[in-house]
Amino acid sequence: MRKAAAVPLSLLGLGLAGLGYASVVERNWFRLRRFDVPVLERGRRPVRVLHLSDLHLTPRRTMLINWVRSLGALEPDLVVNTGDSIAHPEAVPALLHALEPLLSRPGLFVYGSNDLYAPPAEEPGPLPLAHLQERPPPAHPPNLPWEELGAGMAAEGWLDMNNTTARIKVGDLDVAVAGIHDSHINRDRYDVVAGPAPADADLRLGVMHSPEPRNMTRFAADGYQLLLAGHTHGGQLCVPFYGALVTNCGIDRARVKGLSRHDSAWLHVSAGLGTSPYAPARFACFPEATLLTLVPRR
Repeated sequence: MRKAAAVPLSLLGLGLAGLGYASVVERNWFRLRRFDVPVLERGRRPVRVLHLSDLHLTPRRTMLINWVRSLGALEPDLVVNTGDSIAHPEAVPALLHALEPLLSRPGLFVYGSNDLYAPPAEEPGPLPLAHLQERPPPAHPPNLPWEELGAGMAAEGWLDMNNTTARIKVGDLDVAVAGIHDSHINRDRYDVVAGPAPADADLRLGVMHSPEPRNMTRFAADGYQLLLAGHTHGGQLCVPFYGALVTNCGIDRARVKGLSRHDSAWLHVSAGLGTSPYAPARFACFPEATLLTLVPRR
């Protein structure tokens, strides 16, 4: 009887230890990833872009807030926030406090679904398997202060890139930007920004929350050279030596996070910094921000 009970008890112990690691240790083990992206013309000075995504911030996530504040020391030339910044009705002041050292830098943002809709409290746990599956858009009106969120960032000079285009000066570069709202809740309107990217720009940048191939293909076909997205959480619960189980959107597992190619464009998908407050675990997928150094093509 003792031997028969030993195996299941050992497995239970391992499971509890793994859950504790995923929800307490790895979830708060923030990392800064770095990539060089050869996208500039020869002779251009390198430019540094800080890509933030998926903070899913609640007011009491002090460790995350302080870590994001520490990124101000990087002094990036541009900050791009690809959405899902908040997860609580009272999180906007906390988010603006976290971003405060970066808000004096040129910046861009788009929304994710969780900037508009709070994650459902009935989302099952403790392992967030349901969170890893695509869901239909909520039927109810937005219940998070997305307008306050956008106004707070825009008041500091960051550009709202939801279904619009803009030109922005970044270091020595004249950058043409096109952005779309979140396709995960059917608010993307690529037709509004469609058309050839300005050929006279030094860099053509496409920004979105969810890396849906249908939109990425259109960005690349229109001449955008670098595409930035988030949403996937890098899989959030990954299997060592295998990777993400799902991507929660149309992109393939191999490109669920990091730097890759999509047609003629470079693509960076951030694994993000947070989790749903009702699915507070990460495994084999550290929370991250990314510093992209744009360098001349060889």
